[in-house]
Amino acid sequence: MPGTNLTRDEAHERAAVIDPSSVQYSVELDLTRGETTFGSTTTARFAATEGASTWLDLIAPTVHEVVLNGNQLDPADVFDGHRVRLDGLAKENEVRVVADAAYMRTGEGLHRFVDPVDDEVYLYSQFEVADARRVYACFEQPDLKTAVTFTVDAPAHWEVVSNSPGHSRKTKDKRRWTFDPTPVLSTYVTAIVAGPYHVVRSEYAGHEDGRDPIPLALYCRKSLAEHLDADELFDVTRRGFAFFEDVFGLAYPFAKYDQLFVPEFNAGAMENAGAVTHHEDYLFRSRVTDAAYERRAETILHEMAHMWFGDLVTMRWWDDLWLNESFATWASVLSLAESTRWTDAWTTFAVSEKLWALRQDQLPSTHPISADIRDLEDVEVNFDGITYAKGASVLKQLVAWVGRDAFLEGVRAYFAEHAWGNTSLGDLFAHLERTSGRDLSEWNEQWLRTAGVNTLRPVVTVDASGSYTSVAIEQTAAPEHPTIRSHRAAVGLYDRTEDGELVRRRRVELDIAGPRTEIEELRGEQQPDLLLVNDDDLTFAKIRLDDRSQQTVVKSIGALGSLPRALCWTAATDMLRDAELSASSFVELVLGGIERETSMGVVQHVLASARAAIDQYAWPANRTVLSSRWAAALRQLAGGAEPGSDRQLAFARAWVAGAASADHVGEVRSLLAGDDSVLPGLVVDTDLRWTLLQRLVVLGAAGVTDIDAELERDNTATGQRQAAYARAAVPTYAAKAAAWQAAVESDELPNALLTATVRGFAHPEQRELVRPYVQPYLEAVPRVWAERTNESAQAIVVGLFPRVLADAPTASAVRSWLEAADVPDAARRLVVEGLADVDRALRAQDRDRQAG
Repeated sequence: MPGTNLTRDEAHERAAVIDPSSVQYSVELDLTRGETTFGSTTTARFAATEGASTWLDLIAPTVHEVVLNGNQLDPADVFDGHRVRLDGLAKENEVRVVADAAYMRTGEGLHRFVDPVDDEVYLYSQFEVADARRVYACFEQPDLKTAVTFTVDAPAHWEVVSNSPGHSRKTKDKRRWTFDPTPVLSTYVTAIVAGPYHVVRSEYAGHEDGRDPIPLALYCRKSLAEHLDADELFDVTRRGFAFFEDVFGLAYPFAKYDQLFVPEFNAGAMENAGAVTHHEDYLFRSRVTDAAYERRAETILHEMAHMWFGDLVTMRWWDDLWLNESFATWASVLSLAESTRWTDAWTTFAVSEKLWALRQDQLPSTHPISADIRDLEDVEVNFDGITYAKGASVLKQLVAWVGRDAFLEGVRAYFAEHAWGNTSLGDLFAHLERTSGRDLSEWNEQWLRTAGVNTLRPVVTVDASGSYTSVAIEQTAAPEHPTIRSHRAAVGLYDRTEDGELVRRRRVELDIAGPRTEIEELRGEQQPDLLLVNDDDLTFAKIRLDDRSQQTVVKSIGALGSLPRALCWTAATDMLRDAELSASSFVELVLGGIERETSMGVVQHVLASARAAIDQYAWPANRTVLSSRWAAALRQLAGGAEPGSDRQLAFARAWVAGAASADHVGEVRSLLAGDDSVLPGLVVDTDLRWTLLQRLVVLGAAGVTDIDAELERDNTATGQRQAAYARAAVPTYAAKAAAWQAAVESDELPNALLTATVRGFAHPEQRELVRPYVQPYLEAVPRVWAERTNESAQAIVVGLFPRVLADAPTASAVRSWLEAADVPDAARRLVVEGLADVDRALRAQDRDRQAG
């Protein structure tokens, strides 16, 4: 919305006027009024500099009353649609704001959803970055932490959940919920969730003698209750609590722990204190692979880690957003690997998060991990691969640099000193330096204050006997980000055994610093089949292989163990993106090694990377043959996999995504019709039916009538999303025009259907249908950014960027537009990132052309 931004300077100025320790809110919400607005009454109490002016943040269609220290203020004079101006403050102040606030359909503020199954209404709040102000008047910045007392009127049959425990009493046809005051919290982690939610309760007893058990609860829509696998969810939750209380040295700091699976959520989850919201797609209504369970468990543990790092101890300003998210990511993977059945979690991390980080760090918009966040718009676009994945990778490097025991000892001291307060990076580093005895100033400057990724490449010489005469690691950096860093890393030597496996013979851990680091310990060592730099994945860097090692990986990647294999997949994928490995060679590498891959998370990421290689990085003249080869091989892999296994499902989904020949289309149609002889053991359930139908729609082998019939079978929220995707994927000019109208020209679609429509719009098989929309897209960007909320604007600007074309005319058109367009920096950044993807694809296509 225009005018809703908040700058860092403004926040600092307000914090200088307000005494943070004095702020308290009493918030009364009336959720019984209707479908578009709800009642919001806020009483804020705070101490301030006498005579100063400040403001409360509030985005609401109507303000009825503003009373400051007993004086009635004219809302027309003091409220501009997003701020309530407060002049002439006293030393002690009380302000009461009575407003009608708006329900949202964008996944921001207080989102309202109607279940198509039973017409029940479900509400949930999503306040990060700055959307508590869509529900109640507040000082919307993280360093003005406060206790909030919520009182909520709701329909009598609803459950209402907030951060603290509450109780309710019925009055006529509604119920009033009164919640205990929260501990001091930043507004962005306060929460209200309301509706006729199904609930399952349990508790975590903990391992501290004399402590009361922590109440646990799981919530979901009634129509999803059969899919709420409470035993599994509670098991992961209890394991997380036990792990974090042990390693953090501090008991869980809140009175309860609710996890609520909510509809139309924009993210995976949100760390509201004591009331975590999760995307309800984590309740699996159809068969999924174990990778989905692993991803869900990581999300559960990520949000739980935030209870300490983010909620209990909070950043002063969004410059340190990375530390919140990076720490939670690092801690969640650590917990996943050490306290759950997913003991190979760092393997998944090496392929998924690392590749995300590598892509982000090589875009023109890359930024230091500790970014310069000038305002709220900067924050919104910085929920990226640097903030999460690179930051977590670098924290893993920091743990290796200072030692795990010293790192955790420093974290425990940090929590103990700063509980319930606000901090910056320096506060954490002061404790880490004290516990480790290492000066981290240079490390901080190299890793957190500079952007870009280094490349580590082994350079070896070998004598006539096959022994190393020298082994060195050469480190380079991109010209635009020239920092050469210090790394704590390991080098592994792997030999092929008689049964064909690649087994590590020796591991050397060392500090890599400067442009060249000699490894004297390996002089005279017999050359292995594979020399793996960054063995055990201790540092964040682009890894390359010497010639002998690269030949070994191409022929025998499947012979490696889980983590070293993942590191080689990551290196190969990065080489593909850098046009050092042709798309055709990458696809052959995948087909040669994927059958022996044991991690389902890695299998699915690698298969997706190979599909992208064909669609984006292959020379256009090679695509048809390469696509046919890919689809035929995947059909064979799916047919050869154990019936009913995760591998069969993963290979089948990948095959369907690439199926194009008449024979394959016929088999897809037969699967949809219930023919279980195509792939015996494959369960064609509700979600897989949509996958099959959507592929047929993309190819023009099914149409709107088929979509309508499938929606009638599955008239649920998920079914409606799947149908919206399918309608946008129909390969006709009329269907594209209708999808464009719904997503761009109208703002009637709720966020979930908007995202589904955007995702369904462009497919590699439909490039010529998408081409006419390049210029309309560019022309729409400024308008969309000005008129939509941030979540909706990003969904459109990122999702409809014409990446699928991946050709020179598209790159030229976008480049010309960027030279002339007047758009906010945040919107420009997203378009620049899209152009960078196209430019990279063009370089890769040329490499594939040269490879023949």
